[in-house]
Amino acid sequence: MNIAGCNVGIAVTGSFCTFSKIYQAVQEITEKGASITPIFSNSVQTIDSRFGKSKDWMDSFSSLSKNPPILTIHDAEPLGPKNQLDILLIAPCTGNTLAKLANGITDTPVLMAAKGHLRNNKPLVVFLSSNDSLGINLKNVGLLMNMKNLYFVPFGQDNFTTKPNSMVSHVDQIIPTLEAALEGRQVQPIIQSY
Repeated sequence: MNIAGCNVGIAVTGSFCTFSKIYQAVQEITEKGASITPIFSNSVQTIDSRFGKSKDWMDSFSSLSKNPPILTIHDAEPLGPKNQLDILLIAPCTGNTLAKLANGITDTPVLMAAKGHLRNNKPLVVFLSSNDSLGINLKNVGLLMNMKNLYFVPFGQDNFTTKPNSMVSHVDQIIPTLEAALEGRQVQPIIQSY
């Protein structure tokens, strides 16, 4: 299914090193005719990193949208009852967000958006970016792989030499994964080499 005309939630969490690549993918999503709603985690809203200032990144992502950014749990909650999104992409999804999602914790705008969206039986897509994906977070990856309406952008070990537990999704697989998820399919293979 083509994403043109779809309302796509873009939920951004704090894996700052991936922001520039994610931003390019979100640009491509809008170029394909989708409308986006940006949702920012608390970390994205407050932490400046060596990869840029939080305000600059939020302004960049927000400039791609005609919709105001969602910055609070209170503002994220209506996404469910109002059934506003066709699909929600958490990109990047940190290990912290992944663990909370797997355990039903909703203490950030991103997690509240995910909870509300899933209650509508619509697809949630996860772009994994975590240094402990093959460590303590591996059980959470497994739990989420068995969850209804949850799909992963294919991922692989981004640096097995110095970070053997780290896994990051492939940016070039974001749009194919969104389109497949809208049809109820998981892109395969889920694990792809870098």
